[in-house]
Amino acid sequence: MRSLRRLLKKSSLYPAYKALGHYPDYWYWLLRGKPTRIPHIMKQKTVLRFGRQYELRTLIETGTYYGEMVSGLKNDFARIVSIEFDSGLAAAAKRKFKNSPHIEVLQGSSELMVQQTLATLTEPALFWLDAGYFLWAGEHKTTDRLMTELDSIFRHGIPNHVVLVDDVVSWSGRDGTPEVTELEREIQRKYPERRITVESGLMCLRHAKYL
Repeated sequence: MRSLRRLLKKSSLYPAYKALGHYPDYWYWLLRGKPTRIPHIMKQKTVLRFGRQYELRTLIETGTYYGEMVSGLKNDFARIVSIEFDSGLAAAAKRKFKNSPHIEVLQGSSELMVQQTLATLTEPALFWLDAGYFLWAGEHKTTDRLMTELDSIFRHGIPNHVVLVDDVVSWSGRDGTPEVTELEREIQRKYPERRITVESGLMCLRHAKYL
């Protein structure tokens, strides 16, 4: 099965293969009693729930990959910005969403692209950040990337952005990623006005005004 998946990854069929696997993953997750790491469909539902709860019309994502999050939520936000480091994946996503003018795919290092995107915002946004971003591709040189992105978001002129961090538990302390408890302590030290919760392996960061 692993060798088949490796072969599929090299083909144009892989995005469709991944998309087809979301519902079996979801059903298997239910059968196992809903373990901590949630399937992609539940991640989509969580992002949508936060967007609606806080009335956020803009979604900003790091780690486009095959565009699965964007595909799942493309009709639920007025503006979506997705940032991808890998040039091939970014180009494929741009082609995929070329007929959706409210969707922007940016190629480059996320800590720089997040700053660039923040400069265009006039209202609070929902950020979907990937704690393991870069590592799947072997990019270990930016181990402080996540905290750099959070600094940019929390110091922005609009104070009440909402941030969800994916894989913060599963990648905790691996290959230079922040250890989850250390990350929490650092955020609380620098930004005491932020409320921090961890739900199903996702770190949720909200301004105290939302309490």
